[in-house]
Amino acid sequence: MSSLKSKRAIPENGKGFTSMDSTTAQRRLNSIHAHLVSVVDSAFSHSHLRSSPTAAEFLSEQNYSVVLPEKLQTGKWNVYRSARSPLKLVSRFPNHPDIGTLHDNFLLAVDFFGDNNYLGTRIRVDGTVGEYKWMTYREAATARTAIGCGLIHHGILKGSCIGLYFINRPEWIIVDHACSAYSLISVPLYDTLGPDAVKYIINHAELKAVFCVPQTLNPLLSILSEIPSVRLIVVVGGMENEVPSLPSSTGIQIVTYSRLLNQGRSYLQPFCQPKPDDIASICYTSGTTGTPKGVVLTHGNLIANAAGFSLAVKFNPRDVYISYLPLAHIFERFNQINLAHYGVAVGFYQGDNMRLMDDLAALRPTLFCSVPRLYNRIYAGILNAVKESGTLKERLFNAAYNSKKQAIMNGKSPSPIWDRLVFNKIKARLGGRVRFMASGASPLSPDVMDFLKICFGGHIIEGYGMTETSCVISCMDEGDILSGHVGSPNPACEIKLVDVPEMNYTSDDQPYPRGEICVRGPIVFQGYYKDEMQTREVLDEDGWLHTGDIGLWHTGGRLKIIDRKKNIFKLAQGEYIAPEKVENVYAKCKFIAQCFIYGDSLNSSLVAIVSVDQDALKAWASSQGIKYKDLEQLCNDPRARAAVQAEMDAVGRDAQLRGFEFAKSVTLVLEPFTMENGLLTPTFKIKRAQAKAYFAKAISDMYAELTTSDSSPVK
Repeated sequence: MSSLKSKRAIPENGKGFTSMDSTTAQRRLNSIHAHLVSVVDSAFSHSHLRSSPTAAEFLSEQNYSVVLPEKLQTGKWNVYRSARSPLKLVSRFPNHPDIGTLHDNFLLAVDFFGDNNYLGTRIRVDGTVGEYKWMTYREAATARTAIGCGLIHHGILKGSCIGLYFINRPEWIIVDHACSAYSLISVPLYDTLGPDAVKYIINHAELKAVFCVPQTLNPLLSILSEIPSVRLIVVVGGMENEVPSLPSSTGIQIVTYSRLLNQGRSYLQPFCQPKPDDIASICYTSGTTGTPKGVVLTHGNLIANAAGFSLAVKFNPRDVYISYLPLAHIFERFNQINLAHYGVAVGFYQGDNMRLMDDLAALRPTLFCSVPRLYNRIYAGILNAVKESGTLKERLFNAAYNSKKQAIMNGKSPSPIWDRLVFNKIKARLGGRVRFMASGASPLSPDVMDFLKICFGGHIIEGYGMTETSCVISCMDEGDILSGHVGSPNPACEIKLVDVPEMNYTSDDQPYPRGEICVRGPIVFQGYYKDEMQTREVLDEDGWLHTGDIGLWHTGGRLKIIDRKKNIFKLAQGEYIAPEKVENVYAKCKFIAQCFIYGDSLNSSLVAIVSVDQDALKAWASSQGIKYKDLEQLCNDPRARAAVQAEMDAVGRDAQLRGFEFAKSVTLVLEPFTMENGLLTPTFKIKRAQAKAYFAKAISDMYAELTTSDSSPVK
């Protein structure tokens, strides 16, 4: 791991300052203490701060964040921390400071909640899916030990990388726990990164063992000669007589999960406990272009993030959670760490998103985490059902909605009659017991957030994070009624906004400071695996991670995401898009002279503005016998749009674009993109901000069409 070392210098105390003598440090602490509210005072105010005549910048208005100087000598107060822990960045659970690794965290769960339900799956009876069957924390711990010992039995040594190549199910969690207990490194594998990504990750991380299911076994077998590091393949859910045997010359053994369990039980070994600084996982991200990047996360990184989050949100052993978000992504990995800490029961979906509502009805979870794409569908489905329910019921819903919204906005408790009459039926869609909902991966529309608060009640939050920060950078505080932001800093990190003058974003902007979001603290990753160059691009010598996201500080010290620094954006489901790549593919389409691809994190699909090749369009119209007054009329003809869309789809398939990289709607224009109309740079690159504004109506119309066509109720 020497390739991951950088010039960062983050003291163990977590304060994030690189050079400061004890006198200066004491002065800084004294200054901060002057702004802290006493324990007695804080009982009467959400804010942990009081205003002080010594520093006008340090305002009591910052209810959720405190503002500190990065370095006292500069006098610039620009570093924000959570008001929950202003003096010290959290790196351990306050009530359990002895938990320094994922293994420690699970040991505590087994000690405290050993006989509680932990991992549940729905069982089939006579071909019909029935109720959930549960494994306790203690049973999961026993299986964890056996799997770890089975790997040792097959010669898998401490520090080896272990691949997990299947979707959410109990065995995924058990294998991950086994890796933690025996100082192995878990590496999720998934297909959505592209057809060659699995092979690339296996070779790049030099995986020694891969856990798969029968469905993912065949893709592995097809590349056996190209993955020389692999020594063991474990098939989860496979029957012993269905697993192929390989010639000894391959050097690879294939065993079933159940056989590995039995081998481990006969070869029990003591734990090989990791240290907080040891690598827990390498999580590969899609990044933007090129090959996936391996984000190196230590046990300490992951524990720090969960510990910081625990100051804002707590669960309990009576809670039940449904796991369907991909475990290969950091959002769900982070959730699992938190859930185990509190002894929560985790029920897994069947593996089919179309049956998720049925799983919710059977499990009746109390905790529900999702991404904006699903929340948007729930929102559209409920509104559509209300419109189709008849005038009387629609009026009742609107009256209930407006009354409850007014109460919430005024900080009052809504009348329970509205839940009994209207909203309990809506809550039943998620099982009827959800008390906590969280949204992540990309921004959630404020309208949808308010809708969820009113219809489902309970504690509903939105957060912001990334793989490189072990997940949560910030999240909304309980009781915060304002929507459209991602809350205050995780107590395990500090945040500053760095000026981006080329985009006219500065920390001096009024009324809100703006800039690139930079993060520092114990949650920040160690670097990209075997990639020092890209590590240095995002981690500076003072330990700040430059996220590439543009944010602003809203009132009360709330963070709001407003832009991306580079021409890369996230769709609503969390997938990154490099628009130039997609545009270059579509440039091969015969109808296209120029193409502008647009997408944003409030929508789940791309749209395209196409400046047409006029000759090609005329030839097509002639071949189809289509008459038109002029080319503008032809561009607006639905048949022409459909023909261009079909051609683009064919070109995209040939280029192996991923599903979310296809433009789902297209607008045809005659006017070319030029420097004269402000749409091109002198080097003939599209000016994206200007193009977005120039074609704003067309973009809005396309998304409205897509929303209408995708507004069917969620089944």
